[in-house]
Amino acid sequence: MEGQTSLVPLERIERAIILVRGEKVMLDSDLAEIYGVETKALNRAMKRNANRFPPDFMFQLTVEETANLRCQIGTSSSYGGRRYLPYAFTEHGALMLANVLNSERAAQTSVQVVRAFVRLRQMLASNAELARKLAAMEKKYDAQFKVVFEAIRQLMSPPAKPKREIGFHAKDDDDQKPKARKR
Repeated sequence: MEGQTSLVPLERIERAIILVRGEKVMLDSDLAEIYGVETKALNRAMKRNANRFPPDFMFQLTVEETANLRCQIGTSSSYGGRRYLPYAFTEHGALMLANVLNSERAAQTSVQVVRAFVRLRQMLASNAELARKLAAMEKKYDAQFKVVFEAIRQLMSPPAKPKREIGFHAKDDDDQKPKARKR
C-alpha cells in the first residue's frame, strides 16, 4: 500500500485526534466520516459488539466535555444537532471499530488511523525529550549566571538619593532662625 494513495489523507486523520480525559481519542462522527459510514451506523455496530469495547477503548463524553469541545472546535448545534452525547474512541477502539464495520474502506483506512496515532505519539515523545533537555539546561546555567544577573540588576538600578523635603520646617532651639508662620 506504500505506492498507493490513501483514501483519507493522514493529516486529516491527525487533525481529528483530540485529547479528552488525558487520552488521545477520535470522536464517533470523525471516525464515521473517515470510515465512510453514517455516525448512527457506526454507533449501532459498536453497540451490537459492546463486549469488544471496554472503557479503555471507548467512552461517552459528558455534557460538559461536549460543550467544551463545541467551544474549542467551533461547531454549531443549531442545524441537525446530535440527540445524544458523542462517543470517543482511543487508538484501540478506532481499530476495533474498523473490524466490526465489515467494510473494505474501513479496513483500508484503519491502517491510516493507526499510523496517525503512532505519528502523534512519536511527536509527543520528541517534544517531551526536548522539554527535559531544556529544563536540565536551565537548572545547570541558573546557578552559573545568577551572579551575572544580580550584577546586571544592580547596575540597572540607580543609586538611592536622599529625597529633598518640600516645605518649611521648624528648627531646634540651637538655631536662631525664625520659624515658619502658619497662615
